[in-house]
Amino acid sequence: MTNIRRFIWPLANKGVRVPDSKLSKDKQIEDAKIPEIATIYLQQHIGAPCEPLVKVGDYVSVGEKIGDSKSFVSAPVHSSVSGTVLSIEEKIHPSSGLKRDAIVIESDNKDKWIDRKKINDISDFKKDELLQIIRESGLVGLGGAAFPTHVKLSPKNKIDTLILNGCECEPYITSDHRLMVEEGEKIVKGAEIFAKILDAENVLVAIEDNKPDAILTIDNIIKDYDLKNFKVLKTETKYPHGFEKTLIFLATGREVPLVIENRAGLPADVGVVVQNVGTAKAAYDAVYEGKPIIDRVITVTGDVKEQKNLLVRIGTKFSELIDFCGGFNGTIEKVVMGGPMMGICQNDLDVSTIKATNCLLIFGDGMTGYKKRDIIPKDIENPCIRCGNCVKVCPVNLIPTDLAKYARARKFNLCKENNIDACMGCGSCSFVCPSKIELAQLISWAKNEARNIK
Repeated sequence: MTNIRRFIWPLANKGVRVPDSKLSKDKQIEDAKIPEIATIYLQQHIGAPCEPLVKVGDYVSVGEKIGDSKSFVSAPVHSSVSGTVLSIEEKIHPSSGLKRDAIVIESDNKDKWIDRKKINDISDFKKDELLQIIRESGLVGLGGAAFPTHVKLSPKNKIDTLILNGCECEPYITSDHRLMVEEGEKIVKGAEIFAKILDAENVLVAIEDNKPDAILTIDNIIKDYDLKNFKVLKTETKYPHGFEKTLIFLATGREVPLVIENRAGLPADVGVVVQNVGTAKAAYDAVYEGKPIIDRVITVTGDVKEQKNLLVRIGTKFSELIDFCGGFNGTIEKVVMGGPMMGICQNDLDVSTIKATNCLLIFGDGMTGYKKRDIIPKDIENPCIRCGNCVKVCPVNLIPTDLAKYARARKFNLCKENNIDACMGCGSCSFVCPSKIELAQLISWAKNEARNIK
């Protein structure tokens, strides 16, 4: 027992305390303006990119499938507007900054939908039928990873526990919070769909304790429906408690192996599947409403005139969302897709939203919650002092300072040998480094390079 405790105890204390800065937590979800031009990227997920199913000049309806792949690890894409296909061309992708194929559609402003099959009850549906609906809807993880949901719902191992992730631990982002408060019933019903597909006996809805209204809402829904196998799990507010392997440990005491059978350990290896609350709501839409993924809730926050939570059609330009919030407020330093810890800086506001876009964060002179040097590090980097702070906070028990050293020396084989693939890019190591070493960026670069090693 002593050895087990010594092995797992450090994980309970991993992560960092970051400013909350949930500026938009009380802002109800609003419908953003439907874009005049929608840019639908053919890769909005982990896995194989889609091939276009339409050609220039075709008329498409809202919800029509316009791209798909024969690969199992992929997800189709759908038109978010009705109108005419203007072009199929390479466009700057917000996740990489590189040009990627996209379908550009001009809206006719009629918002004409495909015929949708709606249902009231899933009890007569088989698991495979539900899984096929989810696959055809283009559903991916909406917490940011964008892993195809039908793949995650097809584990080889027996799953006894489904965890619904409502932690939303990154500062500023409130899209999941508002969904739980406003669409809690749909989230719970979406979780029922997942549980039926997985044969999961237990469903835990994990919510950090800085969201008491969401906790109360979901708990009341569970009680109203008398769902004996559902339970709300209130977790401590700490970053990155939303990381699935950390969350699994907090919720069940099970530790996902770092490596198993020459591959990275997965939640399914310990009988658990984790799904985001936004993904559960989208599963409800797909199964009950016949609605594919054509929109999602996005937080627009920071230095804009008005922080908002918006229901946004996929393919909407970032610049249009900022304008919808009244425009910039003061001098702007940078715009990030995502949160301050794991977000991606943008150099072009004419790029468009994708399924993984959960937040647009605008950094400027008026920002609250973060010191300017924490937002835009301009200090001269100092040598590593071997303080061990990065090791103490790493949620997957890596040694970030060593990985960064190997990366600078281009010793990617050593990075691979030291399990760099386990890094989830949370940025906690960079956040606590007193020498201002860009550990997360170095590790991210080396992680990509190491994947090319046979």
